[in-house]
Amino acid sequence: MLDQELKTQLASYLERVKLPFEMVASLDDSETGRDMLSLLQTIQSLRSDMITLRLDGQDARKPSFSLQRTGSATNLRFAGLPLGHEFTSLVLALLWTGGHPPKVEQSVIDQITALEGDFNFEVYMSLTCHNCPDVVQALSLMAILNPKVKTTVIEGGAFQDEVKAREIMAVPMVFLNGQMFGSGRMILEEIVAKLDTGAAARDAEKLSAKAPYDVLMVGGGPAAAAAAVYAARKGIRTGIVAERFGGQVNDTLAIENYISVLETDGPKFAMGLEAHTRAYDVDIMNLQRADVIVPAAQPGGLIEIKLANGGSLKAKTVVLSTGARWRNVNVPGEQEYKNKGVAYCPHCDGPLYKGKRTAVIGGGNSGVEAAIDLAGIVAHVTLVEFADQLKADAVLVNKLKSLPNVTIHTNAQTTEITGADGKVNGLRYKDRATGEEHLVELEGVFVQIGLVPNTEWLKGTVELSKFGEIIVDAKAHTNLPGVFAAGDCTTTPYKQIVIAAGDGAKAALSAFDYLIRTPATA
Repeated sequence: MLDQELKTQLASYLERVKLPFEMVASLDDSETGRDMLSLLQTIQSLRSDMITLRLDGQDARKPSFSLQRTGSATNLRFAGLPLGHEFTSLVLALLWTGGHPPKVEQSVIDQITALEGDFNFEVYMSLTCHNCPDVVQALSLMAILNPKVKTTVIEGGAFQDEVKAREIMAVPMVFLNGQMFGSGRMILEEIVAKLDTGAAARDAEKLSAKAPYDVLMVGGGPAAAAAAVYAARKGIRTGIVAERFGGQVNDTLAIENYISVLETDGPKFAMGLEAHTRAYDVDIMNLQRADVIVPAAQPGGLIEIKLANGGSLKAKTVVLSTGARWRNVNVPGEQEYKNKGVAYCPHCDGPLYKGKRTAVIGGGNSGVEAAIDLAGIVAHVTLVEFADQLKADAVLVNKLKSLPNVTIHTNAQTTEITGADGKVNGLRYKDRATGEEHLVELEGVFVQIGLVPNTEWLKGTVELSKFGEIIVDAKAHTNLPGVFAAGDCTTTPYKQIVIAAGDGAKAALSAFDYLIRTPATA
């Protein structure tokens, strides 16, 4: 199962195991079951003094295995093989079960151990999903830390009947005590906050009590991280308040055009942003959504950011860097069938449509790349583009046209996503040249039509373009004194990571220049 290099790496990790535990396998005679046995035997052989393998498990899900610390009632199970993107999740689960401390703030650990009730989590993932590991690792750690939490990690490809019965058409998908709990990427703190109902009020009180910042970044993507590093290096009090640190980068798979980094992926890049920011004296406040900006009463006064949880923060200058999100196609059926056949991440959810018919809406680079990716998995891909020609790079268009199971419709306006029995069954589009309506029968639709800025909360206060972007000048100034903006939420052209990072640095330098030239109010 594992090559020699991977075995060597795993052996070095397992040296950190301090407490004995068992792997209890419930196997069958399937190929996955045989591969699981081989994997578990390899793990056990690498640390036989601490890890025991039992093959007498009787769990209903086969093949699966549980990790059980000796003398402790841990409830963590992997159903199917945790390989691909989830191999790291397996390694961390082995280490945590074996007593290696997690890299999590003690306050979060205390929250987890204090949870009361019975929490039976089932998380469905795919091995190609780059958003799944955060959810898998969070729920795995919770099961290891708190005996009241039970977590089962289910690889959808190995349990297709279960996936079909539960109508799971997007991952990660989490059920709690049999009921839908959440879908998409969630981090540990976010999950704990949903369970700990008093957390929001406590957070609001703590945030409101913080001293004013010299510069406060609103947002957590590349623009915010670069701005924070540049500001902190000036020796001024710097903070970041973000709904999700890393922002949209977390949803990006391959990054191959950030200068000096030959190749990486979004989650790894986001981790690097956070690590670089934390290397300086930056106060990071994650999982906080800004709701209102209150301008300073006069130049040099304090700007207030009111948060969704009721708290507020104050700062002498603010850098708005809230980024953007995937644009919805806004046709009947899109919201109704979201995660029931309507999806936005082909890398995450594509494997769930193996052998099925799908469509991609959008003919730019992201849409054509999605169609190429899906064509290797699904039975057929129909690409629908509003313009009269594809807008993607020529090399991508040529590749797409060479694929035998792809149909391309340009000058086509999507009018409806149809469905029955709670899931997608077709897509309607209108030929813009003839006005003729067409119906494509299919099981999945992937929307890839660009971005919309996260600026709705600024309307009426900060000047926005007709597209909702924050209007900035060459030095990142907005129409409000002391308020600057950077990245994908602004009128700066070309929405690229490297441009957002440069924007952030520029905004921080402009904010510092404003601070040293503006007399402080009493």
